[in-house]
Amino acid sequence: MSRLVAVFFISMVFCFSELRSQTLNETKDITEAYRKATRSSSGKPGERYWQNSAVYDISITVLPPSRTISGSETITYQNNSPDTLKSIVIKLILNEHKAGAAGFGGVDKDYLTTGIEIEKFLIDGKKSRWMKNMGKGTWQELPLAKPLLPGANVKMEIDWNYPISLKAGREGMLDQTTFFLAYFYPRVAVYDDYAGWDKSEFNGGPEFYSDFNDYNLKISVPANYVVWATGVLKNPEQVLQTGVIDRLKLAAESDSTISIASLEDLKGQKITKPSKINTWHFEASNVPDVAAGLSDHYIWDASSAVVDSTTGRRAEMHAAYSDTASAYREMVQDGRYALNWFSHHLPGVPYPYPKMTAFEGNADMEYPMMINDTSIEGPNGRRVTNHEIAHSWFPFYMGTNETRYAFMDEGWASTLELLIGRSYAEREVIHDLYKLKRVKPWIESARPGGEVPIITPSNELTAGYRFNAYNKPSLAYLALIDLVGENLFKKCLLEYMGRWHGKHPMPWDFFYTFNDVSGRSLNWFWNSWFFSRNYIDLSVRKVEKSDDGYAVYVRNTGGFAVPFDVVISYEDGTIESVHQTPAIWEQNGEEVIVNLGSRKSIREIKLDGDLFMDANVNDNIWMDK
Repeated sequence: MSRLVAVFFISMVFCFSELRSQTLNETKDITEAYRKATRSSSGKPGERYWQNSAVYDISITVLPPSRTISGSETITYQNNSPDTLKSIVIKLILNEHKAGAAGFGGVDKDYLTTGIEIEKFLIDGKKSRWMKNMGKGTWQELPLAKPLLPGANVKMEIDWNYPISLKAGREGMLDQTTFFLAYFYPRVAVYDDYAGWDKSEFNGGPEFYSDFNDYNLKISVPANYVVWATGVLKNPEQVLQTGVIDRLKLAAESDSTISIASLEDLKGQKITKPSKINTWHFEASNVPDVAAGLSDHYIWDASSAVVDSTTGRRAEMHAAYSDTASAYREMVQDGRYALNWFSHHLPGVPYPYPKMTAFEGNADMEYPMMINDTSIEGPNGRRVTNHEIAHSWFPFYMGTNETRYAFMDEGWASTLELLIGRSYAEREVIHDLYKLKRVKPWIESARPGGEVPIITPSNELTAGYRFNAYNKPSLAYLALIDLVGENLFKKCLLEYMGRWHGKHPMPWDFFYTFNDVSGRSLNWFWNSWFFSRNYIDLSVRKVEKSDDGYAVYVRNTGGFAVPFDVVISYEDGTIESVHQTPAIWEQNGEEVIVNLGSRKSIREIKLDGDLFMDANVNDNIWMDK
């Protein structure tokens, strides 16, 4: 590198470049939020920002092998908005199992159920207008007899039941005595400052949008069933035998994996209290959702990790799995590593909850304090585990709208799975897995939708959904790190998280926070990656020799502001590489000249994007004739 200097010359299409770098397209709802001062163009929450919340008291009964889940709940919903609400919107997510429901993809008959049946619905102690023919979809709007004024609350009492699906995915029956419960309770939809009531239909594809609530969750199950759930178990003495409680206390302070319940313990009925029915009581505060898993034969391991070095706070890591799930025998240690690494490196915010539980299922899906993961051996299994645990920060800590802007959580989790993987001994394996799982499916896909802008609402997409949620935004975040440098990137990210955790940030809040904290307009970068139909395709248009070296004309056919390396092979057999950050495209996104100040004879020049795989590599090489 001492004899090689890269100098970047900007080609002539300047006016177009300057125009596109100045502003971002802002949707009507974000512009209105600025007018109302609930948000600001600096990326900070506005002086009038608000959000609503609720307290949920939920009791459910689960009696395997019966598939019927019955429940009752009281919801106390607080209207913190400046608006008088004349109606309330209730989400019934599990109605997506009903025949005829809008679906993201095909399902078989075992997936279908009759959905949620509402047995009782009271509002402030009075019967609502809920009728049998209501609740056909995954949301229902109910008129309020008494409008809900700003600052007031309303109490709802609901009894319901539903049959658990035989086809376990994000939730459902894993076997006759092992259930995973998610989205199982009627909930109030989000009412926010930019779109009002969230009336999006859930179709099994794009995920969820929820307020931050407090939960009291009680789950009644037969004796010898263990329940794992979001939140802290408040009554261990009432449901667990003394030896189990002692082992849990040990695990809460230990780096080692502690066996809480072996298969032999479960067969010997040495784990739970011998009551005919045990009611497990969990509490969780300021979380967007709750989930639970239960089984009478799942092994239980636990340990803990330091997630906050300043205070010494530890978070527990639990694993619940079948005796045949060999990969899960390392799950507690894999999870401990992830909790510690994410807390201390990137995103660098201490894990915000007291525990995490990995429950063996087949969804590879995240919930507050829980993940429902397949048993996968080796580095790929750790990659999946890391991805799901990373969701603890995005979206749960941050409160993003997954339904509308999935790239604000899936993109981050995909990037974090790579970054933590670089700390492993098998970092090259993780690197190659990222290429295989996150880049190649998009680059090599011929399906429509691959070039739809990332900013497109996720719930409006089908074929392009995964590309826009996972693949493209993850590469965008990696390009951003390359552009601004790791230190400034982390400073901006921490400020964004500090401003918006526990709230509901939109993409512009993220974009403008990075602009604000970095002290530079990155709008040209946001436009390139998030608002365009670009893709990745660079080419060597020509190479000119001169007395001063070589001028390499690089054409950006695809349009994305990507980093790349210019790899030079000399006639004497030596090879050198010059890295170009995305900054090279700032003034002109179409073509740049890279000057190579070398007098040595060059045999070959090649453009190499590594993770930023090129759609057409055939024009990436120049060879001296």
